Amino acid sequence: MPPHCDTMDGPVVTAARRALEAEDVKLILPYVRESGERELEDAFEKALRARKTGPVAREVADLYFFETAVRIHRAGEGAPYTGLKPAGLDVGPVIPVAEKAIDSGSSEPLIAILTDTLRKEVQRCFEHLQHLKDHAPGDVARARAYVEAMLGLEVYSHQLYLAMRSDPHEGTHEHHHD
Repeated sequence: MPPHCDTMDGPVVTAARRALEAEDVKLILPYVRESGERELEDAFEKALRARKTGPVAREVADLYFFETAVRIHRAGEGAPYTGLKPAGLDVGPVIPVAEKAIDSGSSEPLIAILTDTLRKEVQRCFEHLQHLKDHAPGDVARARAYVEAMLGLEVYSHQLYLAMRSDPHEGTHEHHHD
């Protein structure tokens, strides 16, 4: 899952905050698996009751609910929960583009950044490979570097293919689009 699901400004906490403000648990339920619904609903009810008792209790209740929501979300992904992270962490260049694509309804900017990055990385590996290919017969060290680069490119390509074909919540189990 994206590295921002456990941040204070990530999608899970944002949905949890909206659910508390609207007093509507259905706004956060889509972020957890069905198996975690009951626990999240219980935490939601406790948080709503506690929020009404004062500003400090409200702050503590909100944090408790955010942590619970993120923990149950992460468990549904089979990922460890290591606590809430602060807002504003660097999530890399792709997640903001993916978020904008989702908001705008156009996949083109996301496809563009991913294909551009793929093109540059494969080209870089390929150029390195071509550079190593020109070695004198008998230059075992240079031939070995070429073989390592060649096999490295093949493995890298295979891993990318598996990543592109996998369900991000199921490790490398393939799911087919065709």
